[in-house]
Amino acid sequence: MAASINSSPVHGERDLRGQTVVVIGGSSGIGLETARLARAKEADIILTARDPDRLHRVGLELGASIAAFDATDFTRLGRFFDALPAPIDHLLVTGPGPCYAPLAGFDLDAARRDVDVHLLLPLQIARDAAGRVRPGGTLLFMGDVGGRRPAAGLAFVAALTAALSAMTRSLALEVAPVRVNLIAAGFVDTPSSASSPGDRIEQRRDQLRATLPIGRVVDAADVAALAVHLMTNTAVTGATFDIDGGQQLVEG
Repeated sequence: MAASINSSPVHGERDLRGQTVVVIGGSSGIGLETARLARAKEADIILTARDPDRLHRVGLELGASIAAFDATDFTRLGRFFDALPAPIDHLLVTGPGPCYAPLAGFDLDAARRDVDVHLLLPLQIARDAAGRVRPGGTLLFMGDVGGRRPAAGLAFVAALTAALSAMTRSLALEVAPVRVNLIAAGFVDTPSSASSPGDRIEQRRDQLRATLPIGRVVDAADVAALAVHLMTNTAVTGATFDIDGGQQLVEG
């Protein structure tokens, strides 16, 4: 009888003991919280980010290996994967949310940067990393729910939203038995969202607390919990998981 790949430790363990988790964009927000949770579940952590000082501090906190570079520099990204000393088990790619702008204020250069971050980067990572991820491991991408419903000013965001979900399904077939999944988030209360003007961000939080079915704002720890679940649940691939606290149910 042929051996099942389910005999692999990647598939048999609900914690992450003995596994290696790479987080691209792991020095703050969702990436950092996912790295913290994976470390608490005894994973070895490798973090990348652009800010070397912040990355160094986080690396010391988690006992993680670190590499400071811009992930959209695809040549440098390729060297990072080439230099990995051993296979990895899971890889999470985070990044900024897409740029929302009405057609009259559409910035083509900003849109090209969004295409790099939200579409070309996942493709490049799938090409560079899939052969370095153990069978049954995970490529996990971050997306957005903001373009699900048609609205003025959302044409570009809607295109990115649809494209990333479709890409995830196709990649799950192309790189199998490595699994590929997408987390699509609504508003998440992170340090980057808190950098908005104080009165605006507080109004948004108050609005969400009052209207979301869960009665509170989604935070980075919520998304991290989903990310780690998708790493350990080996039955899931090619899927998009919304995490927005019910935001799509009350906002149209």
